Amino acid sequence: MERVSYPQAHSVSHIVAEHFRSHAELAGIDADLPDAATIEKIIDAAFWTSLRHEEGRAPTISLAYLPPTAAGTALLVERPLGLDPTTLTKLAPAVERPGIHLGIWKNGDGLSVWGATRSIPPLCFVLEVIEPGLLVIKHRRADPDGKFANVVVLEGDQVKIVDPQGTLDSKCPDFVATLLGIGDSESVLLPLALSMRAHKHGGSLLVVPHESPWRKSIVSVPYAVAPPFSKLGDLVRNGGEHDETFKNAIDAIAGLTAVDGAVVLSDRWDVLAFGAKIGRSQSGPFVEDVLVREPIRGHTPVKMPASELGGTRHLSAAQFIHEQRDALALVASQDGRFTVFGWSPRAQLVHAYRVEALLL
Repeated sequence: MERVSYPQAHSVSHIVAEHFRSHAELAGIDADLPDAATIEKIIDAAFWTSLRHEEGRAPTISLAYLPPTAAGTALLVERPLGLDPTTLTKLAPAVERPGIHLGIWKNGDGLSVWGATRSIPPLCFVLEVIEPGLLVIKHRRADPDGKFANVVVLEGDQVKIVDPQGTLDSKCPDFVATLLGIGDSESVLLPLALSMRAHKHGGSLLVVPHESPWRKSIVSVPYAVAPPFSKLGDLVRNGGEHDETFKNAIDAIAGLTAVDGAVVLSDRWDVLAFGAKIGRSQSGPFVEDVLVREPIRGHTPVKMPASELGGTRHLSAAQFIHEQRDALALVASQDGRFTVFGWSPRAQLVHAYRVEALLL
């Protein structure tokens, strides 16, 4: 019996193909790019794979479209395997660790799995199965150690196409621009955000200028850090962003965000406090409205009362940025949502950027 096609695979395939074509042309890269029909086949196979189970577990896999000759030192199977849900589900346990991709390439009139690799070139088409019904199309950036750039998020019948232009036009914080693949690679906030999101407790992180009067907007600091914890800052200052100690420092600080209250981190990456309770200063005004943005095609920014943003963390973060306008606030929700708060001098308003689609 022929499998029913996943409708969103067809609807988004031409948009994705054009994205990769235009980016390759802009970057001057001679990349092995899939056409729309190929993209549709890969999405369809991945979607139906995501709904299956192997030994009681849903598959989490990454598929990369490239020939074996472009994959460096790779594991090659003797005979190509079919690109179908049965095969992909059986292979999933072997490649579920981060950084391992199943290689997909042309085989006659169809597509097949030729093996697995950790090495893929810039702008290589990658589709990652995150959980049942949730797929992310992405590509590797120029930095081989950096996070991949997300292109499209498909979740059931929902399609979110990443569209950076409107967000960039809003003069967004540098960190948000980094998530969109613009500007210098951010070596600290990105892994912190990923680690905050990974612990699933929810949390808040305030990044403040090292000499700012941030305490004016804090009601209490049950866990002040004295002297400031400088392990992460020392590693950054000494160029140690790529060793295991850096990851441990990131995870340690992200873990502090799970404590009720906020972590206060200086822009020199030193921990100043955690568990900090945010409140309005005596002379400061209440935050009333916030402009909510999402870097997704078709999204219209919405101005809403700060009280309707979500829970206490979101309202507190908005209040803090309303007073501490040189600061940045990152808020992770238990349900996976992630919001970056920053002040917009042009709009004279707190902007809330919902960026979870960029962190998958």
